[in-house]
Amino acid sequence: MQVTLAVKRFDPESGTNEQYDQEYTLEVEEYFTVLDALLAVRDYEDPTLALRCSCRASICGSCAMRVNGHAKLVCKTKLINVIDEQGRVRVEPLGNMPFVKDLIVDMKPFWDKVRAVEPWLQPEGPEPEDEYIAPNDAMIHLTGVMGCIMCGACVSDCTVLEVDPNFLGPAALAKAYRFVGDPRDDADESRLKSLSAYGGIWDCTRCMECVQACPKGVAPMDRIMALRDKAISIGLDNTIGARHTDVFTDSVKHSGRLNEFWLIPRTLGMFNPLSLPYLLRAVPVAWRALRHRRLPPILHKPIPGVQNVRRIFERVENRK
Repeated sequence: MQVTLAVKRFDPESGTNEQYDQEYTLEVEEYFTVLDALLAVRDYEDPTLALRCSCRASICGSCAMRVNGHAKLVCKTKLINVIDEQGRVRVEPLGNMPFVKDLIVDMKPFWDKVRAVEPWLQPEGPEPEDEYIAPNDAMIHLTGVMGCIMCGACVSDCTVLEVDPNFLGPAALAKAYRFVGDPRDDADESRLKSLSAYGGIWDCTRCMECVQACPKGVAPMDRIMALRDKAISIGLDNTIGARHTDVFTDSVKHSGRLNEFWLIPRTLGMFNPLSLPYLLRAVPVAWRALRHRRLPPILHKPIPGVQNVRRIFERVENRK
């Protein structure tokens, strides 16, 4: 069959810092993956095309790229599953990372953030003669997160990193969970304090892009939510993120919908002098909302049937 690859390219030696599009039309077999097609282009049509790959078996994670706007391992992505009606498929480098050349990105920011969560065991007490041993039952919940191959697909599609590069990102936070959840590690409190700061677990917006992008089912967002639960369970409930969660929940439980007007003031603290800079920052947003008649009502009335919403909360709380 015939397929057209629309490849987003970048040449660092061109003197410009701009990407450009280049199309390649070629005959392929139906069993071809996107990687097979890219290698055919490089080997037989354009040897200047730069890409990164290694195992071709979904193990090394080297070949993660964006296909039709979403990060995938191109070695396991069949062309027939991603081409459109015109026989086209768009291939781009991973997002949220600097370009090196064509489909190759600089993974240094990725690895810097992984190192920032201290991804190694920090046990206390005397060192054992042989090895640190943990019962199988205590490690089962970590089997999923240990399947991470560090491909960067989740980081590529993270919507928070698109607007805030200080966010640790889903890969690093999933790696942090791997050690916070390890019974052999004794640094849970210090880890969770660090992860509760700006750029950590409370900055995730739960968009689920990382869950969709992960080729190994690690579900980074679920790990971030688990870290939040652990942080609150050890008393780290006075952070902005934790307070935001409580205010959000209380609002919906009380009236059946979110009270947007008071969400920020109550989260930051109505009488907290440290919250003043944050509240002042929200004034321009409130002014624009007022001008466009989009400011939430100050008086927040419960919705009809709010008692049904409250019953849902009661059922969930009784399960704990």
